[in-house]
Amino acid sequence: MLQNTWNPTLYEGKHAFVWQYGEDLLNLLSPQSGERILDVGCGTGQLTAKIADTGAIVTGIDADAAMVEKAKLNYPNLEFTVADARSFQFDTEFDAVFSNATLHWIPEAEAVISSIYRALKPGGRFIAEFGGKGNVKLITDALYQALEIKSPSSWYFPSIGEYTTLLEKQGFDVTYAVLFNRPTPLPDGEAGLRNWLMMFASRFLANSTQQEVIKTVEEQLKPILYKNGTWTADYRRLRIIAMRES
Repeated sequence: MLQNTWNPTLYEGKHAFVWQYGEDLLNLLSPQSGERILDVGCGTGQLTAKIADTGAIVTGIDADAAMVEKAKLNYPNLEFTVADARSFQFDTEFDAVFSNATLHWIPEAEAVISSIYRALKPGGRFIAEFGGKGNVKLITDALYQALEIKSPSSWYFPSIGEYTTLLEKQGFDVTYAVLFNRPTPLPDGEAGLRNWLMMFASRFLANSTQQEVIKTVEEQLKPILYKNGTWTADYRRLRIIAMRES
């Protein structure tokens, strides 16, 4: 599987919308004081900290060591650890597992769901948002065309039916599932799409051809996604609430 190279500085400086949009997901999580909550794909820790502000006992995990290191610097009083969402294990059980803008990076969805199920107490809840069917399709189609490759399996954008079926197969009771369009303005004006590609598609961009590929994608998409000095990414998000059966 192609691996993305994460830049915590670029992530925090140009892509704060990732966790800012995720704040609304905290309403679905509804963390309570004293609950044990696991944040899967915590990034640099902003939403983990907001969960902790409610009085919940929260642990953040991320597969990228640089992101976890930055999270520890940002919030030294919170617990963060490097862990793979496909295989993590804890000695304790959690009241809830939370995940924002992470699961579309991991094509091995069944392994992730199994890890989450094992981490939850009976009756515990799983709340997630990530890219769903059709997410950033205009951008990825243009990228694959510029690279002259077929669509790779390095992103996972499932439909409601596909993902809820996997959850139910594991033993979850899905109580809420919605797929919705969320056009997302990218910061930094004309450089917005370039920053997005360098952050989220770095694994496709070899140093020798990076600028050429980005320019080709920009030229193809500018008439569609660039208006009034701002690029807008064609995000489509899947939100899920599922309960581990008692």
